[in-house]
Amino acid sequence: MTTFTSYTLDTAPAASQAKLAEVAQAWGFVPKLHGNLAESPLALTAYDMLFGLVAAQSTLTPIEQQVAYQAINVMHQCEYCTAGHTFLSRSVKMDEAAIAALRNGTPIPDAKLQALRVFTESVVRERGFVSDETTDNFIAAGFSKAQVLEVVTIAATKTISNYTNHLTRTPKEAFMADPALVWVAPRNRAKSA
Repeated sequence: MTTFTSYTLDTAPAASQAKLAEVAQAWGFVPKLHGNLAESPLALTAYDMLFGLVAAQSTLTPIEQQVAYQAINVMHQCEYCTAGHTFLSRSVKMDEAAIAALRNGTPIPDAKLQALRVFTESVVRERGFVSDETTDNFIAAGFSKAQVLEVVTIAATKTISNYTNHLTRTPKEAFMADPALVWVAPRNRAKSA
């Protein structure tokens, strides 16, 4: 079995050290996802830039960004990112009912956020071949054509992180042991029962 290293600032490949130092400064630590991505300076830079662009330039609110991110995390069954984005969702003051709905696969009580979730899931599930009706419903819920493409950008960002976590078996962060953050993917629920 191929194993991957979750690099630190001291052990990262030379070409990834500067970007990993930027990540550490921004987050206050080196997330293990980023430590794994450091294996490829390209992958580390691509993920960090996309995530930063969404945070800085998206016209979706911070809560809406987290809805889209979390919808994808759950669809991709990424335990690491679902736990991490539960924390991030709380940090932007997302309603607990919306957080629970995203994690449990139940409808979000807020109709606009639910429309965003449905559209985001459709983009990922249908690989962009979303029906006109689904796109029209997204726009009718109060979103813009630009935000259609922002959801695609969020999907690209999450594809990098979710797939990296699956391929490299990224270890969870210590804070993710908090029972309020732990999320077990459906494929692992029989094992943990």
